[in-house]
Amino acid sequence: MTTATKNLENDHEHILQLTDIMLAMTKKQSADVGHVELALDLVREYADKFHHAKEEDLLFPLLGEKGFPVKNGPVGVMLAEHEEGRNFIKGAAEAIQSYKPGNKEALTTVFRNLSGFALLLQNHIYKENNILFKMADEALNPAEQERLLKQFNLAESQAETEFNAENAIKKIESLATIYL
Repeated sequence: MTTATKNLENDHEHILQLTDIMLAMTKKQSADVGHVELALDLVREYADKFHHAKEEDLLFPLLGEKGFPVKNGPVGVMLAEHEEGRNFIKGAAEAIQSYKPGNKEALTTVFRNLSGFALLLQNHIYKENNILFKMADEALNPAEQERLLKQFNLAESQAETEFNAENAIKKIESLATIYL
């Protein structure tokens, strides 16, 4: 049976592929700006609005109800890292706007933010998959897991009105053929 935490781990596979792409872009130091912008859009839409929303709006509050401290502890760390990741993406997006009119130095800032985001998320996902989700699996009974998974499915179908996860995954795979 697929659990809510397995659903999130499946998302992580695609997000990790995206972080690998971002690191490859930073190593090339000549990535196509359109590809960088696409990667940023995919982070905003797939990793943040689609995936992090399931964690922040559904899983973390439920863990809070089960006694996990939401401001501190593993949940608090995850929330802080989500915000830190958003700041890296914002920094990269702002630097791209400076780069487009010809500010060549801005490209260094773009790549520094991409690298920072990718390394943060790789470590973050490791902690979620290997620590937090294991704790969640211990804390949530099968009925709670099933209810949470149904809530995830509903959230995913509602998100699909604005955003198509399958298309996002295809775009990630397309970038992977170029950069990995």
